[in-house]
Parts: sequence; C-alpha cells; structure tokens
Amino acid sequence: MMKITAIQMVSLADPATNIQTAKRLLQQAKSAGAELAVLPEYWSIMGLRDTDKVAFAEEPGNGVLQNFLKQMAQELQMTIVGGTIPLQSSDSHKIYNACLVFDPSGTQIARYDKIHLFGFTNGEESYQESNTIQAGDEIVSFDSAVGKVGLGICYDLRFPELFRNMGVCDLLVLPAAFTYTTGQAHWEILLRARAIENQCYVLASAQGGTHDSGRRTWGHSMLIDPWGKVLSCLEEGEGVVVADLDREAMQNIRNNLPALKHRRFAC
Repeated sequence: MMKITAIQMVSLADPATNIQTAKRLLQQAKSAGAELAVLPEYWSIMGLRDTDKVAFAEEPGNGVLQNFLKQMAQELQMTIVGGTIPLQSSDSHKIYNACLVFDPSGTQIARYDKIHLFGFTNGEESYQESNTIQAGDEIVSFDSAVGKVGLGICYDLRFPELFRNMGVCDLLVLPAAFTYTTGQAHWEILLRARAIENQCYVLASAQGGTHDSGRRTWGHSMLIDPWGKVLSCLEEGEGVVVADLDREAMQNIRNNLPALKHRRFAC
C-alpha cells in the first residue's frame, strides 16, 4: 500500500507566486506520507490571456520551472508528476503543454506532450488550445514504485483509446484545468469510467477556483479506485488529496472480474 497525492491549485498569472504555492503544497503532501504527487495542469501560470504562457516557454532541460520540479523531487525524496509547464516548440507562437516526471533522485524519467487540444464554445465561453499549443504525438507511461503509470492531460480524458493503447496500467494520472461548465457535467463520470474500464487507480489533479482572468475551473481533484469508487476528493480551492493505492485490492478486482483478459481485439 502506498500513499499518493493530487495537488489542487487556483493558479495566478504570476509564476513566482505559483511556484511558492506549489512548494508549500508539495511539502504538505510529503508530510502526509505521500510517495508520489501530481501537480495540476497550468500550475505555473494561468494567464490573463491564453497567449501569456508562450512568453514563459522553457527550453527542454533548462529553466526555472524544470529546475524547481527537479529540486523538489530531490528535497522531498518523492516522485513528482509535474502537472504541465510550457516548453518551446518549433513554432515561436506556440508551446508544448508538457508533463514532466521526476523521480526521488531528481532525474527526469518521462515527458508527455498533450495530444488532444481542447476546443469549446457555447456563446458565452470560448477556448481553442490549438491557437497557442502544438499537439504532441507520443503516448507515454513510466514505471514507478506504484507500478506502471500512464500519463494524460485534461481533455485527453475524453479519449479512452489513448489510455487503452498504454497497455495495462496500475495508475492513470491526469493533471487538468477543466472549465466549470464542462467539469460540472462530465468530470467525475469520465474519471470513474476510465478507472472502471482499465481496472486501475485514477489520480486527477485539478485547478479549482476563479483565476485572475475571471475564468473559473471545476476542481474536484480526486483518487478513484479500480471499482470506480471515489476514495478522496477536494471540491474547490487549493489543497491536497491524499489516499492509499492498494495493489492487492486492485489485483483482487482483476481476478474476480478479468475484463482486461476478455477483450476480443480480432472483432
């Protein structure tokens, strides 16, 4: 059994302030016994405009945000799934929305660039991530003390084939900044579905509140077990969600209902 943590933030337009908040919450997670922690999407900056994050794009392997994640993993002796940070792309007007993973030694062991880019408009709200983000094209998972961990980011949640193509995972992690509108309708349902169909734990780390731009995010960071039960949830505001990942309980579910073995790909 192992404690894992989702960190929920209400990030601001100022990266320096967000770094201090992330540091405090990571320390809180460690104090609660967590061995793996996940930061939310856009933890380092939720700008006044979508283009603001482009100005803070870092070169891969070098930068304030990457150094911070590396140092915190070393200092806390904890695996950190670094939410998302902006990394430079081949287009100077766009960034990769990248999730970097650092092990307790501070070594970067995985990078996932968000594949599915959110687009939504309802007459009152409008979002088009493809205007400022270059889509990734590689499915990513990594091995850890909790087992095989699959990486997704926010809008990826709506595409179950992404997670199935990772193979059998013990944990799926999802940093997110779901809008209040879509989150209220779909967030928990989709997260629980991904846990049930993949018979694994799902740890979702979200933005949860009203940001400098006036944008409101849904929050509800949570850990869900392989049976689809929500083990812990933080509805709104900053904080940490800490719960146990029980590999024995997961294996019992897979033994009792071996759905992963019943798939018929030839059909």
